Amino acid sequence: MSDRQQTIHLRHRITQAVWVFAIMPTVLNTLGLRFVVYPNDHRPAHVHVMGNGCEAVFTLRCPSGPPALRENYGFSQKVLTQIGYTVSANLTHLCSHWEEIHGRY
Repeated sequence: MSDRQQTIHLRHRITQAVWVFAIMPTVLNTLGLRFVVYPNDHRPAHVHVMGNGCEAVFTLRCPSGPPALRENYGFSQKVLTQIGYTVSANLTHLCSHWEEIHGRY
């Protein structure tokens, strides 16, 4: 993907996140980040992590993990590592919310 395409994609994702902020169930709020499951999203089970103008998506691999980074838009490797640990530590909670919103993963 070219730099221009990445910029357009990131702008789209940020615009989408801002537009749905009020209706998006934040399933976890920690490290100054929002962990969100979109109600109209697709399988496999995953969580969007947003904060500081960045977004990452982790595939949860419910019910037992391990979660895996699928997409990253702007987070540093250090922050991604912290997010990964947080997703792992809260996997049961996140999978439960995915199932509550979407049904079986």
